[in-house]
Amino acid sequence: MSNNNNLMCDLETGVCGVAEDDDMEVIDFNQPKKKIYLYYVTDPICSHCWALEPTFRRFKEQYGQYFNFHTVLGGLLEKWHGGPVDPANGIHGPADVAGHWREVGEYSRMPIDGSLMIDNPVQSSFPPSRVYKVIQKNHGDDKANEYLRHAREELFAFNKNIAEKSVMVDNVNHLGLEGEAIVKEAESEAGQQLLNEDFALAAKLGARGFPTIIMVNKENKGVKIVGSRTLDYYVSGLSKITGEDAPQAKQQPALSDLLEKEILFAKEIEVMYDLEPSALQAFVENQLKPDTYEEKELLGEKYFVKK
Repeated sequence: MSNNNNLMCDLETGVCGVAEDDDMEVIDFNQPKKKIYLYYVTDPICSHCWALEPTFRRFKEQYGQYFNFHTVLGGLLEKWHGGPVDPANGIHGPADVAGHWREVGEYSRMPIDGSLMIDNPVQSSFPPSRVYKVIQKNHGDDKANEYLRHAREELFAFNKNIAEKSVMVDNVNHLGLEGEAIVKEAESEAGQQLLNEDFALAAKLGARGFPTIIMVNKENKGVKIVGSRTLDYYVSGLSKITGEDAPQAKQQPALSDLLEKEILFAKEIEVMYDLEPSALQAFVENQLKPDTYEEKELLGEKYFVKK
């Protein structure tokens, strides 16, 4: 047998022998650097942001490889006062919000109860926004965005006042974090300073309403998309900023993987997988094992929870 140490077995053919390539190869396992920055300017009590959730979730899941994602909180409501807060939508006080929210929930099919704003209205969106910023600083973007999603579920679907201290503590505890400590830090001057930094960034980006999505490339040129839009609209914006005629979409994640993260409303599943409402039930039963989830209903809409 030849005394040759340069031996190998080919993974594809299964044949073992002398390696043909004698060169040492330097390889790079780093992922390609994302060159787009996407800023999502929003607020915890923004109903149109809740309505956008199904579409924006899919956009991030399928095209997130193109961009670095950054949530910016804009401060929708510091406090109620005597004058109009949102005259374009006929909102002068908390009671006006209830009807507007119900309309948003009905046309978007992302359930919104809204009666909270009559019985026990949110007085300011700043407290949950400060909690978001403290979580972001101490535990990272993913955990902060998990908090934002859960807080919106609690507010819109389950009618909880997410600006009350006890509710904020519970919402943070839900993430497996120390709710009392985080809310205490959020109530400090340092918590407000963190939020002020987001306000300054939102102003610099030229965001004047929610949701606003701004994509910026390495040449510092960008596109700004205001309001809740269709998936095609966001993909078109990405196309303009990347210069690609058709940005490549990743395969949608498995339904079981999504359900591991949070509850899912019917509309979210339909949008993610291009389903007609009539096809939802069969799809869920096909994708999930019966003992892994519960099906529930709220305000005429189905939603699904991991067991």
